[in-house]
Amino acid sequence: MQDDTMTIRDMCDAYDVTPRTLRFYESKELLFPIREGQKRLFTKRDRARLKLILRGKRFGFSLEDIRQLLSLYDMGDQQLTQLTRTYELAQQRLADMIRQRDELGEAIQELSAQIKWGEEMIASLSGRREAAE
Repeated sequence: MQDDTMTIRDMCDAYDVTPRTLRFYESKELLFPIREGQKRLFTKRDRARLKLILRGKRFGFSLEDIRQLLSLYDMGDQQLTQLTRTYELAQQRLADMIRQRDELGEAIQELSAQIKWGEEMIASLSGRREAAE
């Protein structure tokens, strides 16, 4: 192994992903390892791309969004197009996440109220039952 490349096993160990995941990302044209027969060698660029893919996934970006953003890297404008589009998508994703958080907060409050009501009903019915016995 050259110093600037990693095997699929090295990548799996370093980034806590499976070989299947790496092959899937390759099939989706997100990673472009060097092929030596059956062997795949991942370059520094592949490693940087994988970090961005994993970060994008964590933030809820689709693989297609990630692929499109990565493809903007080589536009020749010092990544201005890529950064601008990433910024726009990130703003949209953040707004979606905030909306989801607010909806989840409301659902938690409603469920908590229902549980409290249920506890009160159980206690009330249990008290009546004990009084009847």
